[in-house]
Amino acid sequence: MSSNLAIQWSTKRFSELTVDELYAILRLRSEVFVVEQNCVFLDIDNNDQIAYHTMGWIGEDLVASTRLFDVDQSYVGYQSIGRVVGSPKYRGIGAGKALMQYSIAECERLFGKHAIVIGAQLYLKKFYNEQGFEQSGEMYYEDEIEHIPMIRK
Repeated sequence: MSSNLAIQWSTKRFSELTVDELYAILRLRSEVFVVEQNCVFLDIDNNDQIAYHTMGWIGEDLVASTRLFDVDQSYVGYQSIGRVVGSPKYRGIGAGKALMQYSIAECERLFGKHAIVIGAQLYLKKFYNEQGFEQSGEMYYEDEIEHIPMIRK
């Protein structure tokens, strides 16, 4: 897949999402977190309603998405980025890096400049280090997948 495909980014509150956008987000998360990672868990966790949702589109395809939380919504004293997901169809084009850069900038635009916490899958530690995150605690299991807490100050 060509790396010069232009991704169109947007951020919306849950209540602003169209039915088609919400469906695309939930489908992508299910495709990656449930099917690809073979992990049975309840993705629909009642936190979507309080989050902002970032979306990266190429044409009609949702390429990548995150959820953004203000200070104290997900972690006490911190902003948070969660449900970081990229489409398997578009891997290798830099969408993940662009997604994180966009999500970090959107946290600052929406909520002000604060430290951001994520619960990262352990195998993605190097990727998140490259986005300015540092490990901030011990490895733990979430839905039988190794995770680490990370913070971007």
